[in-house]
Amino acid sequence: MLQITGLNKIFSPGTVNERLALEDINLHLLPGDYVTLIGGNGAGKSTLLNVISGVHRQDSGSIYLDGKRIDHLPEHRRAADLGRVFQDPLMGTAADMEIQENLALAALRGKPRGLAWGVSAQDKALFHQRLAELDLDLQDRMATKVRMLSGGQRQALTLLMAILKTPKLLLLDEHTAALDPKTARKVLELSDHFISSMKLTCLMVTHNMRDAIQHGNRLIMMSQGRIILDVEGEQKKNLTVEQLVQMFSLRSGEELVNDRMMLG
Repeated sequence: MLQITGLNKIFSPGTVNERLALEDINLHLLPGDYVTLIGGNGAGKSTLLNVISGVHRQDSGSIYLDGKRIDHLPEHRRAADLGRVFQDPLMGTAADMEIQENLALAALRGKPRGLAWGVSAQDKALFHQRLAELDLDLQDRMATKVRMLSGGQRQALTLLMAILKTPKLLLLDEHTAALDPKTARKVLELSDHFISSMKLTCLMVTHNMRDAIQHGNRLIMMSQGRIILDVEGEQKKNLTVEQLVQMFSLRSGEELVNDRMMLG
């Protein structure tokens, strides 16, 4: 579903601020893969998602999605096949629009927009059904302005918007990092539910080693713009945080001193 070959990205080339953000990234995701991606600050995790989605252009390398090369396409053209949830709950929704209006916009992703506007009875029935899956009672508040929702409710709504039109690839960029522990667990449970029930291909960036181990079928670790670890199957299931720390030190040649990664 996703094939990345020889991907490199340098920020501020030729200046004193030059930084190699991605170095020779080679990554293949099969349909239905649920991959967790972990690494310290500056490892290149969010940059990788930004390059995949078209926010940044790579300096070299190629990106194919479902057999189609997309690295030459602008961000809005790639958005038709991608769903993305950001770390900040405020980024994924329009605060001054109603819940149902936000969902109506999400339902139009990848379609031509006309001058007509409105939420049809058929749309409302679909939105009511999908909102009920969140188990947050939002299905009875569809006319509520999104700015009235809590951070967790907004993030759950953003997740629903991202998968409303089944994406070929779902990108989750530390989407629970800004939430309290109880709400983060709820959003992660919803993520697992949608990914499993809809058989989505997903790449999830997380700062938490335990979450990286417990969720998904494959785990990738990055350091200084490179992929240094890629485990899946039984090896991933049997991993412990302690073993993951040891692997990081062995593969990267440096000691992991990031409490946020180890403790969450």
